Amino acid sequence: MTLLSLNALTVHRGACPVVDQVSFDVAEGECIGLIGPNGAGKTTLMRAALGLLPHTGASSLTALPASQRAAQVAWLPQAREIAWPIQVERLVALGRLPHLPRGSRLRPEDRAAVDRALTRMGLTDFATRPATALSGGEQARVLIARALAQETPLLMADEPIAGLDPAAQVATLEVFRDLARDGRGVIVSLHDLSLAARYCTRLVLLDRGRKQADGAPMEVLTPDNLAQVFHLSARIHDTPEGALVQPLERLP
Repeated sequence: MTLLSLNALTVHRGACPVVDQVSFDVAEGECIGLIGPNGAGKTTLMRAALGLLPHTGASSLTALPASQRAAQVAWLPQAREIAWPIQVERLVALGRLPHLPRGSRLRPEDRAAVDRALTRMGLTDFATRPATALSGGEQARVLIARALAQETPLLMADEPIAGLDPAAQVATLEVFRDLARDGRGVIVSLHDLSLAARYCTRLVLLDRGRKQADGAPMEVLTPDNLAQVFHLSARIHDTPEGALVQPLERLP
């Protein structure tokens, strides 16, 4: 089943297209890594696909009413500020709002979803602590848990592992991989190409707003693509755990 379909999605900033005629589908069971250099259009593409930016072309999500869209896709933006000292479990429970009748309290199934999200992100022991008392990396994990608690068919996450320590990066991507294995869909923008290759079933490479490659990690992470898009000389090692990208030098 297709969870998201983009057809010639285009976003302009002034006269300049920052996302230019991008098309691809996301199916159940896919964890898609959205990769590309800074300014390639990754964040803009996701925000436009969600209907948060004016665009031309089509996104299947924007055809849905807002309430249905919130039940279809969870969105984890780059911004991670938690501005008030709300308890961690209460913040994570905000992810259940799309599923609750207006004005109703959490039901047993909602509390179970919150507990599952806290467990997935290793936050059970932090449940009753104020979120503002946590470190930056811990707060990032809380916001990921809030998106997980939404338990939507599709999850879209913009650089969710930035600023996390290596173990937390791996643990987060393992969660995303497992969501896909359970039949859900994930789109995640990443800068670590080796982690993208290891945990994503498919990579979409953007450059200057255009889709340059789309396919299995070893098909996308080629020396030519890395040189052309990232201006990077690198070796790509095919290992049992996935492609390992070894940067060598920046190309002119």
